[in-house]
Amino acid sequence: MIPQTTEPRPPVDHGRAQHQKAGHPRTEAARKTNHRAPTAAATVHADSAPRPDQHDHSALRAALAAATEDTLVYDLDGIGRQYAALCAELPGVAVRFAMKACPVDEVLAHLARLGSGFDAAGPQEVAQALSTGVAPELIHYGNTVKSDRNIAEAYRLGVRDFATDSLEDVAAIAEHAPGSRVFCRLATTGEGALWGLSHKFGCSPEDAVRVLDAARAAGLVPSGLSVHVGSQQMTAEAWGAAIDSLAAVLEALNWRGITPERINLGGGLPALGVLDRRGRPLEPPLDKMFAVIREGMERLRAVNAAPLEFLLEPGRHLVADHGAIRAHVARLTSRHRLDGTGEDWLYLSCGKFNGLYEMDQLQYRLEFPTHPGGQFVNAVVAGPTCDSDDAYAQDGGRVRVPRAIASGDPVWIHSCGAYATAYATRGFNGFAPLPYTCVGGGPDPDGGAS
Repeated sequence: MIPQTTEPRPPVDHGRAQHQKAGHPRTEAARKTNHRAPTAAATVHADSAPRPDQHDHSALRAALAAATEDTLVYDLDGIGRQYAALCAELPGVAVRFAMKACPVDEVLAHLARLGSGFDAAGPQEVAQALSTGVAPELIHYGNTVKSDRNIAEAYRLGVRDFATDSLEDVAAIAEHAPGSRVFCRLATTGEGALWGLSHKFGCSPEDAVRVLDAARAAGLVPSGLSVHVGSQQMTAEAWGAAIDSLAAVLEALNWRGITPERINLGGGLPALGVLDRRGRPLEPPLDKMFAVIREGMERLRAVNAAPLEFLLEPGRHLVADHGAIRAHVARLTSRHRLDGTGEDWLYLSCGKFNGLYEMDQLQYRLEFPTHPGGQFVNAVVAGPTCDSDDAYAQDGGRVRVPRAIASGDPVWIHSCGAYATAYATRGFNGFAPLPYTCVGGGPDPDGGAS
């Protein structure tokens, strides 16, 4: 049963549309990747009617049911299926998994076995990627912020591909990683994304031409361009705008005799099982996004004077919907605000500082497996710490919670496989990071052993 809140809200329309992809054999399979959080007889937090789940989450759910203590569970087979679906949607595009989204050794090793490379943000991530057995040429240093020491150490470890966005960084790469390939990151607006990433990284198109010109003069290889449309991007238009910018810079570079060989389309592909701050389903037009990307790649190939390779840096898109947390109820309470308004609060054993860092910008679907029915209250959800930021956005939607819920009852938190371990503190307020376990990891989608 999926209950409604006492004040039903219509789902958010993010411009989702059916997009016919002529000539692309993955149309039907692509639609199957538009999965949602699992439904069950137990109470599931949602503001919408049940939607079919096109992926098999039986192993993940079995692990949640078997857990007697709080734990984070990753479904390696589910991650593998998501990887295979992405590769089928964008054939020939090389995947460099954004390690920051899930720096879990077992997840990285599984992706490496399936053929993924890695987007690393520093020498520590480079070393972790190498520990999977992946070749150094499948790792790039995707962070435009790096010290001389970090550049030199990554170079020593075998990395020869570096992101950049400034003349100063180019000079440092030339000194500490001579002869390396560099790709310049273009700034984007970040519009349409939950996290825009539009200020700290990337440069203007004019700067990008100067940066790659300087790289060539410094003995580096100006190998390409990159973009990032923002994390959890919700529009296909963002990809179209990024393609426009890339095309303009390619033309300017070609005019200067610089012919890039690679385009890095970055991250931004969304998770599908999370809710917005008010508890409404986020429904990105994934089919349309893929169509725009495919069409954009053909356009960029036509613009450039030399053949182009394409890379992608997915993070949450591969892992978010294939990770879940078994937590428990700390307490369901009722109290009055200063204005006399009554308010219910559900406190969980897991919150912003030990697994749910992004709860200020989105809501995770909650399932209460031991409470299949009964009366419900609409509650603010919060974590266990003595910090007021450890809660769902209080100006947003309340979560429908069984009134009979008691301290110690299990709660399943879905679609939280991205950033759960990476953002967890070492023990803020004495609440330790969650242990994790991985299930699956058997034969890969093509039938080979993984």
